[in-house]
Amino acid sequence: MSYLGSFSLSPEQRSAYQQTLEDWTRAEKVRRLWDRDASLWTNGPEAQWLGWLNIVTAQAADAVRFSTFAAEVKARAFSNVVLLGMGGSSLCPEVLARSFGSIPGFPPLCVLDSTDPAQVRSIEARVDLANTLFIVASKSGSTLEPNIFKQHFFEKAARDGSRFVAITDPGSKMEQVARDDNFWRTFHGLPTIGGRYSALSDFGMIPAAAMGIDTSRFLNTAAKMVDACSPWQAPDQNPGLQLGVFLGTLARVGRDKLTIVCSPGIHDLGAWMEQLIAESTGKEGKGIIPVDREPLTAPAHYGQDRVFAYLRLDNAPDRKQDAAIAALEASGFPVVRISVADAYQLGAEFFRWEFATAVAGSIIGINPFDQPDVEASKIETKKLTSAFEQTGVLPEEKPLFEEHGIQVFGDSPELTLDACLKRHLSAIAPGEFVLGKFRPAGYVALLAYVEMTPANEAVLNAAREFIRDRTKAATCLGFGPRFLHSTGQAYKGGPEGGVFIQITADDAQDLPVPGQTYTFGIVKVAQAQGDLAVLRERGRRWLRIHLKKDVPTGLAELASAVTRALQ
Repeated sequence: MSYLGSFSLSPEQRSAYQQTLEDWTRAEKVRRLWDRDASLWTNGPEAQWLGWLNIVTAQAADAVRFSTFAAEVKARAFSNVVLLGMGGSSLCPEVLARSFGSIPGFPPLCVLDSTDPAQVRSIEARVDLANTLFIVASKSGSTLEPNIFKQHFFEKAARDGSRFVAITDPGSKMEQVARDDNFWRTFHGLPTIGGRYSALSDFGMIPAAAMGIDTSRFLNTAAKMVDACSPWQAPDQNPGLQLGVFLGTLARVGRDKLTIVCSPGIHDLGAWMEQLIAESTGKEGKGIIPVDREPLTAPAHYGQDRVFAYLRLDNAPDRKQDAAIAALEASGFPVVRISVADAYQLGAEFFRWEFATAVAGSIIGINPFDQPDVEASKIETKKLTSAFEQTGVLPEEKPLFEEHGIQVFGDSPELTLDACLKRHLSAIAPGEFVLGKFRPAGYVALLAYVEMTPANEAVLNAAREFIRDRTKAATCLGFGPRFLHSTGQAYKGGPEGGVFIQITADDAQDLPVPGQTYTFGIVKVAQAQGDLAVLRERGRRWLRIHLKKDVPTGLAELASAVTRALQ
């Protein structure tokens, strides 16, 4: 099959696209990328983070170890596999679990990537703790969340290390923990591959093998995409280059809101793409803001900052999506269409989007392999948890007011929820030229530190849909703390104009972390406070809404208030 996408562009956009493609051809930039030429980006440390370019070849040459591990998992007849990780260590396995489902003869896989106590309890309730394989995934081994997930479930599993597997970089703290606690196996990542580019490394392939995916077939589809993106292919036949030029060129002229539309059967691919694009490109005041799972609507409700990527699952398309995308193309919106034959083609898509993101980063003019603002949030969280260990309390903030059981925090002079929201959302900036330079339009992001459930997501999606339809602004939804390791980078370091509503809540029931003075709930609060501290320090527009223990009722009231504020 051909991996080339199709692009709908206006004559002006196509001219700019062709000019950029010709520049990459003339300057042999694809060859330079494969040669790890850091001058393509910022001439910084980029070269040391390009191990993902060759990982597919290395994995395919040693694929027997994946089939061997799969056979061992099957022989032990585990009832479940739980992956404990964050960001780049968890999103690829989540995509695979939701796209492939349960494979006969193998245990189903689920992912924990939230410190919300209710989320942790939900995972416990879904599995047979006495017969579950736990995979602890952490590159550095020092990331807070995987460590406390491991502590919790290691105790629940009666400290039976034979049901634990680690995926980590060589020499990490997690490698030592696995050795000390007699883990069944330890698999290694590559220090030259950052977390969000690690899908085709062991961080993706070991969970894939555990749940019964044919990893040889999966890697074979990826290998075909690697070949298609190689320096010996003509630029107009290179799918990764074409996509990267499309994204980067349009972002430079203000089309920086990439709206991701995936067929229902592969809908979770958007969450992985969201992290890859936001964390890679959103820095130095530049970048692409990915918009995932925003309900589709008529073209009239979108602003001129939009770009659409439609990943269509050929064996299970959605006709409503087809019609909506066709309407957007007819209305002149830039659209890239990508055909995905089946779930195994996700291997190819992982590499295509990694390659395209590296290309787009070069065009935008940033280092797509670091994440300085993610680190800033981690530092703030660490300060708060350390202070809690010493004093037993976290800093208290005084709300502006409380209404209908909802506390509002911010610097607004308004003293009703509706008025605060109206004032806050009125700050969404339109796209405009300032001193001859185009300033992209603003966007709205709902940052929800509550349990990620279908019901909670539906209520918040309805709110963002209403905001979009009334304002034409792009809307994002992130569940904390998982978004801190993905879109959080772009929100803090990317283009200005974000309007943020942080949503926090009291925990109905907290959960202790074994061996620590703090609880999961305390960690979540510290992460939310650290997140907000960095947003404030960056001068972002923010409002915090705090709900009581009845989260569904609080979210419903918030959604109603959004509707009233924009009527």
